[in-house]
Amino acid sequence: MLRPRVIVCLDVQDGRVVKGHQFKELRDVGDPVELAERYEAEGADEIVFLDITASHEGRGTLLDTVRRTAERLFIPLTVGGGVRTADDMAALLRAGADKVSVNSSALARPELLTEGAERFGSQCVVISVDGKRDGESWTAFTHGGRRPTGRDAVAWTVEAAERGAGEVLLTSMDRDGARSGYDLELTRAVADRVRVPVIASGGAGGASHLAEAFMEGRADAALVAGILHDGLTTVGELKAHLTAKGVEVR
Repeated sequence: MLRPRVIVCLDVQDGRVVKGHQFKELRDVGDPVELAERYEAEGADEIVFLDITASHEGRGTLLDTVRRTAERLFIPLTVGGGVRTADDMAALLRAGADKVSVNSSALARPELLTEGAERFGSQCVVISVDGKRDGESWTAFTHGGRRPTGRDAVAWTVEAAERGAGEVLLTSMDRDGARSGYDLELTRAVADRVRVPVIASGGAGGASHLAEAFMEGRADAALVAGILHDGLTTVGELKAHLTAKGVEVR
């Protein structure tokens, strides 16, 4: 069994890394290239770069920023935002991305996942799902959390994996930026139904939350952002605490 991964997320807007609360109240936290290098040096297993306004603004991902980031990294880089076609995926992969994350366009046209998987391999295709609790279930949102789709987030994730996505980036909109822990119920609901790796996202406040995501949420990886950007901890410290809790990270 593969050891769980600690992944750092860079939400990028206008070429700068930003962080907010429940997809709102965004604030500038730094340069993506500098932050990516720093987090790799601290021990991050992967970096996720999300151009969070590309779909909403109807444009492609900022390729130059992706290229500059990829050139400085030795760990895997996943890039998403504004990906509408398999050719868009190709452009990001040529710019240095190892994997491409899709969300809004895949919900609008699920065949995109199959096209990407057939052309580049499922290992390059990540389905990004932004879910918000609605009673006893979760609704999938698109366009950076701005538009509810009416689709059940768990059912959509299962379909996306069946269509060719090789990994799931699962974000709880309710927990995003709250630092109260991941939505373990949502994470577990997806992890129990798909055969591809699941990345828990939204709500990390400390190492104990990552441990819960791995042990109780059955996640294969945990995404971290705000607590690192604000200097509350480092990737190395998180991994040291996880090891002390008996979680054998990479």
